[in-house]
Amino acid sequence: MINLSKFDSLISLVSYFDIESKCKKVLREQRWGKYIICPHCGSIKCVERIDGRFHCNDSSANFSETVGTIFENTKIPLRKWFMAMYLISSHKKGVSSVQLAQDIKVTQKTAWLMLHKIRHLYGQSVEKLSGKVECDEMYLGGKETNKHESKKVEGTQGRSTKTKTPIFGMVEREGSIKALTVENTRIETLMPIIKEYVYEHSEIFTDELSSYSKLNENGYTHSVVHHHQKEYVVGDSYTNTIEGFWAQFRRMVYGIYHFVSKKYLQRYIDEEVYRWNTKEADAGVRFAYMFGMCSGTFDYEMVKCVA
Repeated sequence: MINLSKFDSLISLVSYFDIESKCKKVLREQRWGKYIICPHCGSIKCVERIDGRFHCNDSSANFSETVGTIFENTKIPLRKWFMAMYLISSHKKGVSSVQLAQDIKVTQKTAWLMLHKIRHLYGQSVEKLSGKVECDEMYLGGKETNKHESKKVEGTQGRSTKTKTPIFGMVEREGSIKALTVENTRIETLMPIIKEYVYEHSEIFTDELSSYSKLNENGYTHSVVHHHQKEYVVGDSYTNTIEGFWAQFRRMVYGIYHFVSKKYLQRYIDEEVYRWNTKEADAGVRFAYMFGMCSGTFDYEMVKCVA
């Protein structure tokens, strides 16, 4: 079985996956190993048909190696899918559908659909954060001062959910980050999220937002950085890590994608969270992780540990 993490450049990937049959063979090996397993009943009594598909003698089902993956029923060559996976995982700020369409010779609409299917592989880890954790929120949306007069909305400057979408993030220092869209940043919204994703007795660092005022009452050690007083680092108290993530996320959105709708915003957040959590891994390991996620054969924690 080939080691997918060995592909340290796009040219090495394209040179190896030169024909469609080789792509299918590697996908089959990575997914099932030695024996073909029926995705419908789990039987190994499967035989290959003349047309390249497989037949299960127990369930009488016919299937291919792409069933149950993001490649299922695709008419796009697998080598183009592999190239798209490599590009989006290796580019530090992602890749736009326009650029991907030019790189792999598909239409922009096809590239857009491929990218969104690939983003389904970016599910955030369920592991809770612990130790020293920074929490912060940001609002994604254009500044009212930069809009045309006909598109400006009164009373929406700053922390407004009328034209902006709030995002809440938590990062463990020297560890992972979690981020998700929220309806608002009130205490009744943020506190349940913190309890779900951060172990009790952890030390949490935040700014002076009142929504964090009851962290001590809920079993956490709370340290506050007063940004309004131009206080940014006081000993071990700061939120620079999470703010660094926000800066990187903004560069991805504004620099590459330019516009992100609220409907799909969480997918873009998951993409940047994955990129942040695997920043110590090289492009080959990231590609191997994504390939494995297509078939459920790769450990997310393994990627985080590879430098």
